Amino acid sequence: MDKVVDYYVTPASPYAYLGHDRFVALAARHGAVVNIYPVDIGKVFAVSGGVPLAQRAPQRLAYRLVELRRWSRYLGVPINVPPKFGATPVDAAARWILAAAEIGQRPALDLAGALMRARWAEERDIADPATLAELAAGLHLDPKALGARAEAPEIAARYAAATARAIEAQVFGSPWYVYRGEPFWGQDRLDFLDRALAQ
Repeated sequence: MDKVVDYYVTPASPYAYLGHDRFVALAARHGAVVNIYPVDIGKVFAVSGGVPLAQRAPQRLAYRLVELRRWSRYLGVPINVPPKFGATPVDAAARWILAAAEIGQRPALDLAGALMRARWAEERDIADPATLAELAAGLHLDPKALGARAEAPEIAARYAAATARAIEAQVFGSPWYVYRGEPFWGQDRLDFLDRALAQ
């Protein structure tokens, strides 16, 4: 049986950023196929009990920053918390990932990683079309073609479908991985996913 992992993710998630490269390497090591599903995390939160940052209690917000810095040091992955452009929307970035997925799994995963690094480590605005184009070009993707495709109605529909799929799969956070029906929430569960793939 083929090893297939469904990967529900939003570039708005710092934990998705912290775990992305490890996840991609893990999947490659096990020869797993990755289905990447960029989701509208606000809509996922709305039906799953999640609370947007702006509505969280101050003590929870403060501890979140402690945890992110702690994980950053532990993993050796740079992160700026809060990021300069942390309040900008990520819908366009999600659509670019979906457009890249039409080319192949690797371009989509590479672009997702570049987008998250840009937001969380490089203080770049991934809602800016120029930034999106530069990141795509840096991966040897055609930014003009990719940008046009990202604006197509089919891609918008695919984004909505990915979000609906996440809700149906009982996803409530990002990153979220599903392997053979078993869910794994968060980059701190990658060791468990690794073991599952090894079986």
